[in-house]
Amino acid sequence: RYRTQHKKRPLSIDPPPPINNIMMMHYTTNNTTEGSSERLSLYPAYSKTAPQPPAHVIRNIADHNNQMAAASRDDEETVADAANTLAEWRGNTVPEKEAKALRHVFDDLQDHFGYQRVDPRVRFNNTNLARLGNGGTWFGDLDFTYDIKGDHCNLAYIGMDVCVDLTPKLVHKHGQPMLRDYGKSWVYVYLRQLTLDKVKSYVKTGTGWDVSDDGTVFDPNRNLVAIEAKMHHQTGQPKPSVWVAKDKNASEQDMSFSRIGTVQDVSSHPSQQRIHRGVGIFSVSMEVEGGPNVRPTPGMGCEANLCFTLVSLRTWGITDCVAPIVHAPSKWY
Repeated sequence: RYRTQHKKRPLSIDPPPPINNIMMMHYTTNNTTEGSSERLSLYPAYSKTAPQPPAHVIRNIADHNNQMAAASRDDEETVADAANTLAEWRGNTVPEKEAKALRHVFDDLQDHFGYQRVDPRVRFNNTNLARLGNGGTWFGDLDFTYDIKGDHCNLAYIGMDVCVDLTPKLVHKHGQPMLRDYGKSWVYVYLRQLTLDKVKSYVKTGTGWDVSDDGTVFDPNRNLVAIEAKMHHQTGQPKPSVWVAKDKNASEQDMSFSRIGTVQDVSSHPSQQRIHRGVGIFSVSMEVEGGPNVRPTPGMGCEANLCFTLVSLRTWGITDCVAPIVHAPSKWY
């Protein structure tokens, strides 16, 4: 954990200015073959292996399930037909309702947290916590239900108005890196305190959990917070993609984006080592400290920590209105 103190200029995020007032850089990419595809991660933030019941219990469960299936086969077939209706979205074959939610969140940038609307039409769903190893920390991946004109569609992602920091970081005076793997496995993401508070209130309403402030760096002068967003980076894992506005003068309804590469690719170019402003799309996980044998539940006096994994970034351009963190905050001892 880290203290919320470090030497830096005050941070600020003002309401979004007109697109033509944001500095737009010339972007290049080596990933032109990927076109308009979006590789979605199939990996949760925490890999979980559920414990298996004894064999005789599995047999009893199977017998029970077979009886239930025979009794309600017609209803199940109807549900299965609906679930098996597939659609294509940017190179991904997914259930039709999921494709609708993906278009809603990724393409139309609707119901994200920030400036667009006070109360996004999305519900945070409760998650089943699972324990890793023999420790007392429990993890779970959140999912979300969007109300899209009365149609309720589930999705594993939410969007937020953010600034993503791709600026270089200082190293220790002895030459040792202070922010190890920065720009590769994680980045700082800056957002308004009001935006994060809104997300936390949705977590409380949907899951019952209060959210801790651990892991955030807070600037009380500007009501701005920085969070450490994870990024997939290992071989076989889809890395987060960066999409830039094609026409900075287009209206919000006509705004479209083109993919220029991964966050890791973009951050390796000196001309792009700046702060990029736009809508970040994240998967969200929860971790709760509890006992090794007792699953924690809301109301037990524990708070949940949120873990954000950056999946994609839709950026309007580069901003100079936010001062980056340039070295690691002090550790909490």
